[in-house]
Amino acid sequence: MRLIRAMVCGLCCVLLCGAVAAAAEMPSGPAALLDHLAGTWILQGTIAGKPTTHDVQAAWVLNHEYLELHETSREKNAAGAPAYYAIIYIGWDAQAQQYVCLWLDSTSGDGLASGVMARATPAGNSIPFIFTLSASNQIHTTFSYDKAAGTWQWLIDNLVNGKTQRFADVKLTRAP
Repeated sequence: MRLIRAMVCGLCCVLLCGAVAAAAEMPSGPAALLDHLAGTWILQGTIAGKPTTHDVQAAWVLNHEYLELHETSREKNAAGAPAYYAIIYIGWDAQAQQYVCLWLDSTSGDGLASGVMARATPAGNSIPFIFTLSASNQIHTTFSYDKAAGTWQWLIDNLVNGKTQRFADVKLTRAP
């Protein structure tokens, strides 16, 4: 009987220690949501009213401090290069308790010069970034994770002089 008790206690200890170790390895906090975005994706939907398909690669960089995304359109320009290309960095501002985002793309060269960094207060499985371009001009870019489907939706709305216009509605699915 003592042997059985000892074996049961030993088994419980092994299982409990394993669960504690697994919990310690599981991501938590703001990085946990972004961990779901790491990987290779196919982005499909509408941008500026036109159907589009882009490839997106996302990986943690700089000691797991920033998620770096590369977004490349499959559409080509007249020179045969991708019609759109972006490098996006998402991090966490612990003091402000907000996500921060730097979005650099091929539409203009003033991404760094403008000093525009988006901020987002976490909202469940969504990250609602706001890029403030001026007092009357904002871009609202919301990343929403659908845990059941394992997909992301990105909605981009332009807000100019109090009027909102949908610019993009795209879905990201894991690339095969």
